[in-house]
Amino acid sequence: MKIAEIVKSCKLQVLSASGSLDREAAGGYASDLLSDVMAHSNKGDIWITLQTHPNIVAVAVLKEICGIVLVNGRKPEQDTVSKAESESIPIMVTDLPAFELIGELHALGLRGKR
Repeated sequence: MKIAEIVKSCKLQVLSASGSLDREAAGGYASDLLSDVMAHSNKGDIWITLQTHPNIVAVAVLKEICGIVLVNGRKPEQDTVSKAESESIPIMVTDLPAFELIGELHALGLRGKR
């Protein structure tokens, strides 16, 4: 499923790399621990988190994550948005809690690692 479809279906606000929304989301991963994401996420995952600092972009690049969604109305630091823009990593935000957003993504057909 393309990130653009997720943005539209889940009513996400795109804050960076809007030109990269044609990427495929192969699955999803939810965690707020960077070390956990580095150890267990998969290439092409969309990452659900409440972290807002620039290190989330570095992890996304390292793991080849297709995009990051910040939940609970969190807004990224300006440095995070700038870094994501330069790395072509879409950052999206929602007021939904992680549990609700993950339920919507699951209903759209996205799955996590088995």
